[in-house]
Order: sequence, then C-alpha cells, then structure tokens
Amino acid sequence: MVNIIVSFFTIAIIFMAVSCIRIYRKVPKTNREFMDPLSPGLKILWPLVRLFAFYISENLSVDYLERTSKKLQISGVSYMMTAEQYFAIRIISTLFAITLAFICCLLLEDINLKYLFIAALFGYFLPVMTLNDLRKKRQGLIVKSLPVYLDYLTMSIEAGLNMTGAIGQAVDRGPAGPLKIEFDKVIRDMRAGMSRAQSFRNMAERVQVTEVNSLVSALAQSEKTGASLGQTLRVQSDQRRVERFQRAEKKALEAPVKLVFPLVIFIFPVTFMILAFPIAMKFMYEL
Repeated sequence: MVNIIVSFFTIAIIFMAVSCIRIYRKVPKTNREFMDPLSPGLKILWPLVRLFAFYISENLSVDYLERTSKKLQISGVSYMMTAEQYFAIRIISTLFAITLAFICCLLLEDINLKYLFIAALFGYFLPVMTLNDLRKKRQGLIVKSLPVYLDYLTMSIEAGLNMTGAIGQAVDRGPAGPLKIEFDKVIRDMRAGMSRAQSFRNMAERVQVTEVNSLVSALAQSEKTGASLGQTLRVQSDQRRVERFQRAEKKALEAPVKLVFPLVIFIFPVTFMILAFPIAMKFMYEL
C-alpha cells in the first residue's frame, strides 16, 4: 500500500512539474522597478507566486481582494505584493507543508491523513500569522517614533513654517522607519492638491494606530475651531511621551512574571541537580 502511494505521489509530482513548465510560459512578466524589494526567500518562490496568482486571480472575490489589500497596506507590504500574490503565497505554503509532512510520514512509515490535514492548516495560516506579526511590529515602530516626529512638527510650526514645511522638516530630520514613509506620503498627497485633513485621514487609515487617530482628530478639531496648531501638537507630543513611558514601565513590571516560567522549568531543576549531585555521590561512597 505504501509503495503504491509513493509511486502515485512521484508520478503526480513529475506531471505537475511538466505542466507547470508549460503553463508558466503564458504568465506575463511583471515590472518590479517601482516596488519594494523581495526577501531572499520570496525571490526563490516568486516564479511560483506569479504562476499561481495569474491563474487564480479570476476566482477570487472582489470583497476578499479589498480586505486583503487593506491588510497588506496596514502591514506595510502593499508595495511588495498584491492581494492575488499574497493568496498565491498561502497556496504555495499549504502545498509545501503537505509535501514536507508527507515526506516525514514516509520516513516514519506512518501515512496518516490527520497529519497531512494538520500540516495543510498550518501551511495555509502561516502567511496570515506572519502578516499579523509584520503589522504589530510596524505599528509598534510607529508608536515608538511618533513623539519624536511630533517634537519636530511642534518646533517647526512654532518657528513659523506651515504644515507642509513642518512635515518636510520632520521627514528630513526624523528617524528612519514606517512613520517617516507615511509622513512622506502625506506630503505628496498635500502637494498633489489633497486637503490637509484628508491627507492625515488617509494616513490614519493606512496605519490603524490609536495614537495616530488621536493626532488626526486633534488636528481636524484644531483646524475647525481655529485653535493654535503649535499648542495642539505640543499637547499631543507630551501625551504620547507620557504614554511611551507608561508602556515601558508596564513592560518592566511584567518582566519578573514572565521570568517565572523559564526559572521554574529550566534554571531551578538544573541548579538543584548541580547542588544535589555531589551530595548524592558522597552518600553513595559512604555506603
């Protein structure tokens, strides 16, 4: 039975490889000159990604593509891949996980569909978990660097610059990161004729960060009421800095609790063994 399954699987792989070579020639080439560079792993898989994306794009719903495009934008990879390419990566990850699980089952001589099903689920949702990690990391970097950019904006506004010039100064002098890229997009939108309020609202939509939403709301309220823009930015800057200190303080207080598990599981048993070994050896020799 195992030999039949192995033979069938081998023949299927051969036919699949030949078919992929034939149909890959129909896939149009994509121009990535103005897109973000791919990671080394994606560069290897990209021919397969293009192949799957080309043939499955027609079967994906518009609603799914819109939701996925928004997730890619929030995670900061919308200039690296499209929604169709992301779904293709999920399919490739699923097939790779199934293949790897099948090889492991062959080595263990235990072909079990349950393992293949679990591997398929893991492979299908692995890109989702990776995208969520990228989103959290990006949002964390934005929150961390926001007080610095607010300081630059405040000083520039109080020095007499308008908002476009103040954002330009913040982008030129601020630390590199996703927030710098987002403020650069705000400048481009404002120079293209978009209103300041709409440019900031678009940035808030792209990053989905509570602190940025608060900043955008404060700026919109300041513009409507005619309040001092510099004072509004200074209040926002002070508030963000206090929140950053509170987050750091919270993490410091959580550190001892997080250390309990590795201490109990790893450090305490080893320490006990080191202390008990010479005592046990002494008793053995005395007996």
